Amino acid sequence: MPQDHPLIFADADQASIPLALLTAEAFDGWRLAQEPGARGWAEANGFVAGPGQVLLFPGEDGAPEAALGGVGSAKDRARGRFALAAVAQSLPAGTYHIESGLPQDPGDIEAELLGWLLAGYSFDTYKEKPGKQVRLVAPEGVDTARIEAIAAGEALTRDLINTPANDMTPDGLQAAAAALAHDHGAQCSVIGGTELLAENFPLIHAVGRASDCAPRLIDMRWGQSGPKVTLVGKGVCFDTGGLNLKPGSSMGLMKKDMGGAATVLGLAQMIMALDRPVQLRVLIPAVENSVSAGAFRPGDILTSRKGLTVEINNTDAEGRLVLADALALACEEESDLVISMATLTGAARVAVGPDLAPFYADDATAAALEAGGRRAQDPLWRLPFWEPYETMIEPGIADLDNAPKGGFAGSITAALFLRRFVNEDTRYAHFDIYGWQPEARPGRPKGGVGMGARAILAALPDLMGLEPAE
Repeated sequence: MPQDHPLIFADADQASIPLALLTAEAFDGWRLAQEPGARGWAEANGFVAGPGQVLLFPGEDGAPEAALGGVGSAKDRARGRFALAAVAQSLPAGTYHIESGLPQDPGDIEAELLGWLLAGYSFDTYKEKPGKQVRLVAPEGVDTARIEAIAAGEALTRDLINTPANDMTPDGLQAAAAALAHDHGAQCSVIGGTELLAENFPLIHAVGRASDCAPRLIDMRWGQSGPKVTLVGKGVCFDTGGLNLKPGSSMGLMKKDMGGAATVLGLAQMIMALDRPVQLRVLIPAVENSVSAGAFRPGDILTSRKGLTVEINNTDAEGRLVLADALALACEEESDLVISMATLTGAARVAVGPDLAPFYADDATAAALEAGGRRAQDPLWRLPFWEPYETMIEPGIADLDNAPKGGFAGSITAALFLRRFVNEDTRYAHFDIYGWQPEARPGRPKGGVGMGARAILAALPDLMGLEPAE
């Protein structure tokens, strides 16, 4: 379950070790400017300002008196993120302050300092992990509260994804949403079990009815004024594939199939903690796609909340079904922006790999999101709502096909399917995220990871006409 992560900066008055950051390009100049002893010390330790390299200068008592941190070459930095996180992970325990070498751009500074905090993340709910406290006194003039709020939202997302499915059930996801709502004075309501049928959420009920843990729709609201922003997150807490059973190799990571829900909850935490002037709504269809006598079947035709009929050609394409009912609900009241986030298709991962968050939006929305992604160093890649493929999701026997045959354009056809449940005059963006870091990187240990949330947060002023966050 979610942990209490102290991803915060050290007090400004705390004793700290000066840390100078050095690029590989600046290393020769630094070396030539040093006394012979310092040059020899750097040579003896093989320090060349490579990515994550650290050089400690001991004091009379042997403890570090000063430190150098390498952030690599321009090419190194272009190939990765969070150069400062790599330094933080290499430093010994202690408290530091940055004496020199931070980038000039305020957005780059914020991203690097966030990386330092995220380097301290660890998921240790089920096993104690030895760790070290590497603290940072934030530079003057930095909005520490903003960076800490973003780090806390990211930690929440990671915790939720990392929690195994025996604990992160629909019940567990509901409890996490309710706790978040309580912490920020939001309202949280739930429609569950057979009540879903009575309240006209047939697709959510159909997908989740085979599980012993009842399906439900979680509805959280916060804020009384400002533009209306609705976030819809796929909350499939475990996905067996249903009767179209996944092979074991594909089922192993399916605890992360609620990564869309985890990401919108992390983003919601950021928005609420920063008190952004919006009316926020978060909708999460929380289900387990299980196998039993009551499971929905290939060939079934189901009627959605919107009235559109859907032919089920693969029970493993269940995420778009539960999102369809939630999106239909979202569009029954006016929203200035609707965003869906889901670990939806393997096709997206084949297209762009695990680092990039593919998304779909109109031109103006896409431009704002891409700019936000660049500012936040939260990379996005736009894919098209390609209308000529609309015929691929029209089976003839029903209005829609949940799993078009042929294998082409799987992420695009899924996005087109979802768009059918959004009003034409509603501003809409869809994110087909992965939600998992397959190999450890600076600031991103192996495991659950947020994708796209920081980009959306950074884009909100442009998207909603808000004043930029101070």
